[in-house]
Amino acid sequence: MAKRDFSEISDTCSWESPDYEPWFPVSEKSNPLTRDIDKASPNHIVRLLAACDAQMFQTDTGTIYQDPEDSLIVLSGCGTSGRLAFLIASRFNRSLRDRQQKTVYSYIIAGGDRALLTSQEASEDDPKLGMLTLEKLCEGKRHVLFIGISCGLSAPFVAGQLDFCLKHPDIYTPVLVGFNPVTQAREETMPGYSLTFREVVQRMEEQRGQRAFIINPAVGPEAISGSSRMKGGSATKILLESVLAAAHTAAFTNTHVTRRVLLDMMRGYERVYSVTYSHSDQIATLLQTAGLSLQCGGRVCYLSWGFLGLVGLIDASECIPTFGADYEDIRGFTSGGYQDMDNIEGDLTSLGSQFCVAHEDFVSLVLPTLSDRDTVLLLYTCHDDVGDVEKMAHRVREKTSNLHSLYHGLEGDSAADSIALLCSSVLNITWPSSSTVHMVQHMTSQWELSSKLVLNAVSTGSHVLKGKIYRNHMVDLQVTNSKLYHRAIHILQKLSGVSLTQCEEALLKAIYNVEQLPEDITSAGVTTHTLTASRRKRVVPLALVCLLIGCSLSEAESRLESHPVVRDAVEACLTSSQHLTSSPGDQTSTNQ
Repeated sequence: MAKRDFSEISDTCSWESPDYEPWFPVSEKSNPLTRDIDKASPNHIVRLLAACDAQMFQTDTGTIYQDPEDSLIVLSGCGTSGRLAFLIASRFNRSLRDRQQKTVYSYIIAGGDRALLTSQEASEDDPKLGMLTLEKLCEGKRHVLFIGISCGLSAPFVAGQLDFCLKHPDIYTPVLVGFNPVTQAREETMPGYSLTFREVVQRMEEQRGQRAFIINPAVGPEAISGSSRMKGGSATKILLESVLAAAHTAAFTNTHVTRRVLLDMMRGYERVYSVTYSHSDQIATLLQTAGLSLQCGGRVCYLSWGFLGLVGLIDASECIPTFGADYEDIRGFTSGGYQDMDNIEGDLTSLGSQFCVAHEDFVSLVLPTLSDRDTVLLLYTCHDDVGDVEKMAHRVREKTSNLHSLYHGLEGDSAADSIALLCSSVLNITWPSSSTVHMVQHMTSQWELSSKLVLNAVSTGSHVLKGKIYRNHMVDLQVTNSKLYHRAIHILQKLSGVSLTQCEEALLKAIYNVEQLPEDITSAGVTTHTLTASRRKRVVPLALVCLLIGCSLSEAESRLESHPVVRDAVEACLTSSQHLTSSPGDQTSTNQ
């Protein structure tokens, strides 16, 4: 298919200027491409997201690793990074099983397996927990290749693991994957630890290329500021899968890993980007449909088959902390449930309905109350049981006409035609036929990336249409860990223009629901603040309204009740603030 041209979208590299938001690391900057995404049409939202994703492919990067013999390869991260660690480890263990080889991959996610499906981000702030989790997993191993993923070079959980690896170089080889310069690694001292993330990275730099490795290409700011689940997550998948796939190829063909092999693999992913966004109109249709469902209080459900199941589950789980969404707003269900997930802790359904992820759970929990205000998206490929997909499509169609599909097929394939007749919209992505086992496995990972790009656009764009984004900032994020606490303060500062100190005070007032801050609150640590904030909703919008018009919390709550859409509430407050500033009475008061 022809590559979409997004060259007319300007300001592609202005974020690289040293005077552009100099107080933010790259991963937290606002992307100049999307400064007005909150006012864009569905088609234009997709075009803006495509332009941002294109930044991943602007710089060639290649680093060579070989799998050590008789070793364990551990991928670890928090939130999105931890979910991708799970996805990639699962992918390559399956590849080894297909070759009748022993599996060597494992994963760690801060908060354990429940963090695969729900927000458990408080664990991200605990470096000692990260270290102890790694030590327990690797007990008795002689060689461990540890890959710690932290897009912003900021997660204390991962920093503790990297520090542990550096202290035991006879067993561990640490690799850090992120997308900020090392000089922008987090400087705050980690809770209960004597080091900062930057100091850990500096120690790695001293051994870089010998006993420690850092992969940190610049891919530019996210389309939605700080939302590293999007470009950061995609770039993580591309980099690690390219490196590990090249290592597998070298190991099983007795050849060397070369820079050219790595670059060829990355160019393959770039083609995936081009093919996926060549369907921008169909993606925009899905985005708009999902947005309308969220606007009217409906739900968006991903029904996935086969290996696409994990992609759907991951995308849905990330909407809760990013947009302050309810877990029922966007949900993922996979055909094989936990049996297909193959996660360490197994079936988690006993933890609550948000951990019910099988199609059987969808049939019992969601299908009975499904209506036309809900959106259902089928995700499947030509390798899945199309008959099973069609049966489910008929069951959904009896409840709602709002049924859509995302299908990956091969050239000349017509298996999905009967299902398409049941759907309101169809996104069929056609790929060249592949015959070798290696190519089929690589194709599988590419289809995952393609689906991730589509679902990221749908879930992000639908929340943009719902009004959860102001300009290109997450103004309704959940403040559940130190990173998000500081991100919230910087968002408040940028949108209000007042000092960071005033912004932190306003945030604390919203978190604790008080008009004045007593000493026991101001003297408490960030961990205490985030624990309290995890039980509160809309703390950032409340603080922002208070800052914009200088009102009390109760008045801010009243204004948000009259303007349920966060973007509308912010714009109304800005208009009110500008009116007060320019009014004759205000000018007289100021002159006096």
